Amino acid sequence: MQEGLNRKESLCAALIPIKKNAEWWFMSQDERRSIFEEQSHHTEIGLGYLPEIARQLHHSRDLGEQFDFITWFEFAPEYTELFNKLLRQLRATKEWQFVEREIDIRLAR
Repeated sequence: MQEGLNRKESLCAALIPIKKNAEWWFMSQDERRSIFEEQSHHTEIGLGYLPEIARQLHHSRDLGEQFDFITWFEFAPEYTELFNKLLRQLRATKEWQFVEREIDIRLAR
């Protein structure tokens, strides 16, 4: 189970906006869901990093923004390498082949 954001020990954060390519959006929702769930196991991967890494996803494609998704992650400094491992694992999936652009912004307080 994910703990909430703003935990006092979560001194590190990452803001990662993502834009997927036109090929992704031309697929049917069922095709995208199959890649997301059955082939890439996106949610399953993320759940494996709880509770150390908290996250919140914002869908922004329908708002006309430059990015389709914006994800905010928070974690304690000792989990930085764990967070990097999460990103490597997600970026190695089939779903990530459809990412046109991402920006990995790291923050610390």
